[in-house]
Amino acid sequence: MWDERYAIDDYLFGTEPADFLRREVDALEPGAHALVIADGEGRNSVFLAERGLRVTAMDASAVAIGKARRLAAAREVDVDFVVADLLAWSWDEAAVDVVVGIFFQFLEPDERAVVFEGMARTLRPGGRLLVHGYRPEQVAYGTGGGPRPELKYTEALLRTAFAGFTIDRLEGYDTEIAEGSGHLGMSALIDLVATKPGGEPDRTAAG
Repeated sequence: MWDERYAIDDYLFGTEPADFLRREVDALEPGAHALVIADGEGRNSVFLAERGLRVTAMDASAVAIGKARRLAAAREVDVDFVVADLLAWSWDEAAVDVVVGIFFQFLEPDERAVVFEGMARTLRPGGRLLVHGYRPEQVAYGTGGGPRPELKYTEALLRTAFAGFTIDRLEGYDTEIAEGSGHLGMSALIDLVATKPGGEPDRTAAG
């Protein structure tokens, strides 16, 4: 399905990063290792690489990853792109400094719980977690994200999923977005910025 959606000449969600990521990037240190999950056509991972982070980006769609590689080449940055199923990702323990998940709301609730647990595990102590997506109210807007409210995020869901993290910002809000043809119009959004306990990440470690 995703290969078919991405098999268009243009970029389905545009080539510019989510505004959420643009707002948060200044708090991320150049040289930090970031994992961007379900990255699609590369707009968010390429942006992080432009800001000096070491980026690994994964997506299940080979078509999307192909477009992401072309975007990275055009912007003259290096990103380690991997074609991989999100549910089969290894989530190596304490492997990265930053985990970014933006609009990956296609998982069933039990699958989502597994992925959230993996995101928490793969962060190093002191690592930064960035999650951005839709709230259930998005279904009424119909401007992206599909028709199933149970796949969307609430503040209570995210707070419970990442219990033990320091919540730096957790906010739901409505705003207009224009991200290609895939996300266009008034949208019910939610942002989570959180820090894994345990001190500063060790950026000299392998990975």
